[in-house]
Amino acid sequence: MTGYLFGDRYQVGDTLGFGGMSEVHRGRDLRLGRDVAIKVLRADLARDPSFQARFSREAQNAASLNHPAIVAVYDTGETKNDSGTIPYIVMEFVDGDTLRDVLKKEGPLAPRRAMEIVADVCAALDFSHRHGIVHRDIKPANIMLNRAGAVKVMDFGIARAVSDGQATMTATAAVIGTAQYLSPEQARGEAVDARSDVYATGCVLFELLTGEPPFTGDSPVAIAYQHVREAPRAPSDVRPGLPKEMDAIVLKALNKNPLNRYQTAADMRSDLVRALSGQAVQATPLMSDDERTELMRATPARVGAGSPPLLAPPTRAATDDDWEPEEADRSKRVWGFIGIGLLCAALIAGAIWLTLRVISAPPPAALVAVPDLSGMSLEEATAKLRDSRLTLGTVTPTESSDADKDKVVNQRPSSQTQVAQDSAVNLEIGKGVSLIAVPNVVTYTPEEAKKALNAANLQYEEVPQSSSDADKGKALAQDPAAQAQVPPGTVVKVTVGTGLQVVQIPDGLVGKSLDEATQILTDAKLQVVSQTADSAQPANEVIAADPAAGTRVQEGTPVTLTVSNGNLMVMPNLVNSTPAEAVAALQARGWTGGADTLRQTTQEVTNPGLVGAIISQNPSSGSTVPKGTAVRVVVGVAPPPPPTTPTTPTPETTTPPATPSPATPPAATPPAAATP
Repeated sequence: MTGYLFGDRYQVGDTLGFGGMSEVHRGRDLRLGRDVAIKVLRADLARDPSFQARFSREAQNAASLNHPAIVAVYDTGETKNDSGTIPYIVMEFVDGDTLRDVLKKEGPLAPRRAMEIVADVCAALDFSHRHGIVHRDIKPANIMLNRAGAVKVMDFGIARAVSDGQATMTATAAVIGTAQYLSPEQARGEAVDARSDVYATGCVLFELLTGEPPFTGDSPVAIAYQHVREAPRAPSDVRPGLPKEMDAIVLKALNKNPLNRYQTAADMRSDLVRALSGQAVQATPLMSDDERTELMRATPARVGAGSPPLLAPPTRAATDDDWEPEEADRSKRVWGFIGIGLLCAALIAGAIWLTLRVISAPPPAALVAVPDLSGMSLEEATAKLRDSRLTLGTVTPTESSDADKDKVVNQRPSSQTQVAQDSAVNLEIGKGVSLIAVPNVVTYTPEEAKKALNAANLQYEEVPQSSSDADKGKALAQDPAAQAQVPPGTVVKVTVGTGLQVVQIPDGLVGKSLDEATQILTDAKLQVVSQTADSAQPANEVIAADPAAGTRVQEGTPVTLTVSNGNLMVMPNLVNSTPAEAVAALQARGWTGGADTLRQTTQEVTNPGLVGAIISQNPSSGSTVPKGTAVRVVVGVAPPPPPTTPTTPTPETTTPPATPSPATPPAATPPAAATP
C-alpha cells in the first residue's frame, strides 16, 4: 500500500504496525497538510461484503467520538486494488508510544502515574459508553501517550465489527489475541456491555502497577479459563508496598460478577481521583495479614484491660476420681460461652477499628468539574480555570490548523472530569501551520524538481506540455510560483516540456461545426485558423481543411478551417409548381424573398393542365445563387377564345303572282287517292 494515494487526498507512507484485522500506515493529508494515520482493512476480510459494511458503519460510529483522550477519526473511504475494494480509516496521527512500549522500556509505573493514566482512559471510555459504543479491546497496545504525556485511546468501535463477523476463525482469532484482558462474560461468549471495558481497564491498571497482567498461562485458552474461574491476585501480592487503595480499586474492577464491579467507567475514575487526592475510596480496602493478627491480639486486652481473664480454664483435681461428668458438661458450656464472648469482642473491636479509621481519615476534598476549554485563548482558559477553582498546568504548543492557532486544542484532564479543587489542568495550544517558501524549480529536470520540492516538504505533480526540442525535459513553469508561502504538503504543479511530436490531421473535420472541429484539433495538439466563404452549406459548418485530413505534421501546426457563411442557396425546380408552392420551396432553401418579390409573367398555353403552373424559371434549377436573388417565373394562362363572325340577314323579296299564259292551260290537279 505504500505510495498509494487514497481518495485523491491521502498519501500512504511507511507501515506503522499490524493488527489482527488491519495494517496501519503513516500518511499525509495533502489537502490540509498534516500527518495522519491510515488503517486499511486486511484484504482477506475485505472480500466479505457484509464485513465491509459493518467495518464502515463502526468506523463512522467511531468518527462521532470527539474527545481529547480518544484518537480522532477524520475520514473513511474505500480504495480499489487487484484484490477488490478495501475500506480504510483516516485517523489522528499520535506521535508517541503505546503503553505496551512504555512497559517494555520502563517496567512497572509509579502508582500515581498509573492512576493518572487510567483515570484518563476511564474518561475516554465513559464518553464512548455514553455515546453507545463499547470498545471491547482495551489493552496497553491500544492506549498511547503522546510526547506531552496525554492519553490517547485507539480503535474505538472496531472490535464491535470483529464480534459481528461471520467467520468463526476470524472472531476466535480476535478474542485469543487479547486473552489477557478479556472479561469473564466475553470469554464465555456472552453479551458484553460497558462493564466489560471496566474489567479490561482493571487488567491494564494491574499490569501498569505490577509489570504483568493479572492472569498468565501457557495458552490463550488457559488464560481465558482463569478469567472465568480463578480469583485475581491483589497487585500488592506481586509488588509489595503498593497502597491498599490500589488493591481495592483493581479487585473491584476485576470482580467476576459484573454487578459487583464499577457500574460505569466514571465510577472507577471517581475512585481513582479520590485515591490521588488522598481520600477514602469507595471500593472496600483489603486488610493485610498483619492487620488481622494485630486485631485478634488486641481484642482480649480491649475487652478486659488490666483485669484477670473473665473465665479461667478449669483445674483438674489430683486424682481422676474427683472429676465428675457434671463438671465436664459444665466445663463444655463455659468454654462455649467463652468462644461466643471472644467472637462478639472481635466483632466489636472490628467495628471500633473501622470507625476510628473513618473518623481519622482526612476530610474529603471538594470535587469540581473541569470546564471545556477547547477553542479558547490562553488568557480565556486561564480565567475560566480560575473561576472553576482550578489552576493552569503545563502549556504545550502543538501543530494545528490556522483556524486553531493560539487556541486550546487539547486539555488534560478532559472536560467534565471531576477533580479536586486547585488541581492543575494541562493545555495544548495550537501553533498553526508553519508556511514554507516554494523553491524555484523552473529549468530543472523533473527529477531535480521533485527532489527539491520533497526536500522542502512539498508534493510534486508533473504537467506535460509540448515545447521546442530545446526545452524538452525541462520545467517550463510552476504553480504556485517560486517564493510563494504555502502549508507543508502543498502540491506544486510543474509544467515539463515534451518537445515537438508528429501528429496526423484528424479525419472528419468537413461537415463538423467550427466548435466541434476546433475541439478535435485542440485535442490533437494542433492550432486552429478559421476563415469564412460563400457556400450553400449551413452557416458555421466546415467546408474545407488545409492541410487535408491524414497529413502528418508537428504538434502546434496551424490548420486552416474554411467555414460556410451560409449566404448561398441551390435553386429548386419550380416548374409545374404554383407560385405559392414555389415561394414555399424557395424559402425552404433559405430564400429571403416572398410572394410579393416573386416576379411573375404569363404565357398562353394550350395544355389546360399547365394553366396556373410555372412553365419556366430564372435562375434555373440547380444553380447556386445568393439567398436574396430575385426569382422570375413564367406562369401558364389559357389563350383567349377565338373571335365570333357575325351572320348578315337575307332581305325578304315579294314575288307577284304569275299571270297564266293564255296559251298554256293550267295544270290539272290529280284526284286524291282513295284511302283503303
